[in-house]
Amino acid sequence: MRLLIFGFGFTGAALAKRLQPKGWTLSGTSRRPEQRSALSAIGIEGVNPDDSGEVWAAAQAADAILVAAPPSDGGCPGWAALQGADLRRTRPWIGYLSTTGVYGDRGGRWVFETDAVAPLSPEATRRVAAELAWMGLADDCPVSVFRLPGIYGPGRSPLDRVRTGEARQVIKPGQVFSRIHVDDIAAGIEASIARPDRSGVYNLCDDEPAAPAEVNAYAAELLGLPPPPQTVFDPDSLSPMARRFWAESKRVSNAKAKAALGWRPRYPTYRGGLQAVLAAGG
Repeated sequence: MRLLIFGFGFTGAALAKRLQPKGWTLSGTSRRPEQRSALSAIGIEGVNPDDSGEVWAAAQAADAILVAAPPSDGGCPGWAALQGADLRRTRPWIGYLSTTGVYGDRGGRWVFETDAVAPLSPEATRRVAAELAWMGLADDCPVSVFRLPGIYGPGRSPLDRVRTGEARQVIKPGQVFSRIHVDDIAAGIEASIARPDRSGVYNLCDDEPAAPAEVNAYAAELLGLPPPPQTVFDPDSLSPMARRFWAESKRVSNAKAKAALGWRPRYPTYRGGLQAVLAAGG
């Protein structure tokens, strides 16, 4: 089996770590020559996303394509780059990494894939457009859209922010978010590839939405450090992007992914996930 990851990054690395030992051949795009060289050094073909010939050749040889690159003002870069690859003919499995930000604010209520999207930010609005573009291929290819909340893992978690002193316990009553360990995303993607007949939109997240202050306090406890300083939520003190982030509160359901894909998060709570990150040296 061959997989092309368009936009090789944090999630792509976790997926490669999962699939390479099982015999998969991987390729990944990066605009930086040094990263393409680093990929080659670990047995992954580095592809220049600005070279249409390279991208199309990798796509046409792939059994599966994962688009992880975020959209810009100009739209989804993966969609633009892969249009000439004749995917309707080769019919690979296609996965697109989106965001639970497409749901907007739900006032802390549960949200499901059947709920209408209501993006509040330009970034989430671009994700909705990209989702629609990729789902337009669903009549010819198995297409799965994965809506992801806050992603964490080794090297990118509340543990790192607590260590550096950047973490804060922002107090905003009723505020909750969902999150997911990067290894659980990789497992969900693999489960979807194994069931190409189960095309559709899936929320991939853990089982326990929680307030960021609660998560940061637990990270400090694991490290044996004092809890981060508490601050009262003040939107006027935040950047526009941070203000948009704090404007949304929701609990994201993963019931559909569990039922349709047979997927279960290895880390169903942030506590188990952070314990694993710490045990891995993160």
